[in-house]
Amino acid sequence: MLTEHFYEVKAQWNEGRKGVLSSRDLDQTIACATPPEFAKGVPNIWSPEHLYAAAISSCFMTTFLAIAENSKLEFTDFSCNTQCKLEFVEGKYLITEAIVEPVVHLPHPERDAEKANKVLDKTKAACLITNSMKTTVVLDKKVVSDQEELIAQ
Repeated sequence: MLTEHFYEVKAQWNEGRKGVLSSRDLDQTIACATPPEFAKGVPNIWSPEHLYAAAISSCFMTTFLAIAENSKLEFTDFSCNTQCKLEFVEGKYLITEAIVEPVVHLPHPERDAEKANKVLDKTKAACLITNSMKTTVVLDKKVVSDQEELIAQ
């Protein structure tokens, strides 16, 4: 396997504070804009801040799926919510913290809860997006049974 991969995304301005993201590798585009919290921001359109959080959540999910498969972890559902904190620090805006909240549903929690927690910890350690950023990453994990009962954190 190659040790280098390249991913290219083009941002094309449309009007005002709106644009479109595209990649020659992908069929779909994503509308993006300045978030409504800023001057001339646009509501209900993906912002760079949302995409930053999305990069974390999607990378965490795909990394989890690979590690869970390799670990033979049996699960019935997985979701990952990421909340990023944007602050004005020393004259510039920074995302200073990302709270990553994966939830794993287990059909056999009595057997697999410990394994699920280990897989989540390995996922945090291996996630290339969180390993590539300087934002503090907080992992707030949940392992639940299919009946929504909290098993472990």
